[in-house]
Amino acid sequence: MENTTEKSFLFSKQNYILLLAGVAVIALGFLLMSGGNSEDPNVFNEAVFSFRRIKLAPTVIFIGFGICIYSIFKNPAKKA
Repeated sequence: MENTTEKSFLFSKQNYILLLAGVAVIALGFLLMSGGNSEDPNVFNEAVFSFRRIKLAPTVIFIGFGICIYSIFKNPAKKA
């Protein structure tokens, strides 16, 4: 008796591509959040509270997490 079980990956290629895209979007969000420091530690820089750092960057990061979660839960197309 021969065991002919087909070994396959848990995720399809599309899942991995979506996961990498989600990680790239998260990295973009962290890049948007960076910066805004001051050369002189005694001087406060108001750029820390810009729209990009307070609203845009966290939104982009949450979208990236959503893409990653979607890529994990997405069912690969079953071959008949």
